[in-house]
Amino acid sequence: MRTVKNIYHKLSALVWQEGGIYVAKGIEVEVASQGSTKKEALQNLQEALELYFENEPQLNISSSFHDISLEKVDIQYA
Repeated sequence: MRTVKNIYHKLSALVWQEGGIYVAKGIEVEVASQGSTKKEALQNLQEALELYFENEPQLNISSSFHDISLEKVDIQYA
C-alpha cells in the first residue's frame, strides 16, 4: 500500500462580516475562524485548517487503485 497525503491543495471559504468582525468558514470541512479584517480572518482560517488536518490519519490506498479523484456533484432539491 502507498500513503496519500495532501489530498486538498485548495479549499473554499465563505467570508462575511458580523458586527465588527469578519468570519471565515471552510466550505468542505466544518472549520471556522474570525478576525478584525477579511485578510486576518482568512489567515486565521488557514492556520486552523492546517492544525485540523495535521492530526488527520493518513489515507492508505491499495496499489490496485489507479484513478482516484475528488468530484463535486450538483444537486437540485425543493
